[in-house]
Amino acid sequence: MNLTIKRFWFTDKSTIGCLYIDDIFELYTLEDVVREVKIQDETAIPEGRYKVIINWSNRFKRVLPLLLNVPNFEGIRIHTGNLPKDTSGCILVGKERGIDCLSSSRMAFNEFFPKLQKALKEGEVWIEVKI
Repeated sequence: MNLTIKRFWFTDKSTIGCLYIDDIFELYTLEDVVREVKIQDETAIPEGRYKVIINWSNRFKRVLPLLLNVPNFEGIRIHTGNLPKDTSGCILVGKERGIDCLSSSRMAFNEFFPKLQKALKEGEVWIEVKI
């Protein structure tokens, strides 16, 4: 499975994009602001291609997707949330987007996560983040 995040909407509070599974639109994403200089918990991850696994998150007390080998970042997850304050550098997912917000995040994640689990049983999953 190949995931792609294309970032389209940029404000001084967030970055909103679209997540595609094998080039088919799946859901919206919300990340922190794209910055040239990283600010802890307030900066979107760099553009690039990253391997995705599922493992235990101590913070969320459940298994969640994790992006591996993100330069200068650790613990980048895909999870639920609606606002920039919910990201801490991670990628939030939602069914609908607004200005600096997503909605129906739990529904989006609950539809996406089983697809990811199935794909990982069959092989590797990669995500490409780009503008």
